[in-house]
Amino acid sequence: MIDKVAWVRVEDGRILSTRSRGKDTYYLPGGKREAGESDLETLAREIREELAVEILLESAARLGVWEARAHGHADGVTVRMTCYTGDYRGTPEASAEIEEVAWLGYADRDRVSAVDQLIFDDLRESGLLR
Repeated sequence: MIDKVAWVRVEDGRILSTRSRGKDTYYLPGGKREAGESDLETLAREIREELAVEILLESAARLGVWEARAHGHADGVTVRMTCYTGDYRGTPEASAEIEEVAWLGYADRDRVSAVDQLIFDDLRESGLLR
């Protein structure tokens, strides 16, 4: 089981996604905890590293937890993604291992990882993602 924390940012019916260098699949921004980190500490660090923006932690709210097959890993490996919403300061831009930042709609569902597809489905059902 891969345990990750991710940021869900939806604006105008589109969700902020990232693509790492050399990859063709998009992922929600976020990543794995470092030793001793809380969810929010992980979220703040990963988003700062990947997108060069600051999550305003006082606005962060847990959206939910999703699990699915881990993209690019051996069969049987799953990922558990704990997702948070929250406001931010700055302008998202590709940083560190991120090559591209994109605002995706539901029509882009086939371009994201399996766990992200579940999140896309739930956001679409709730009317947030177009």
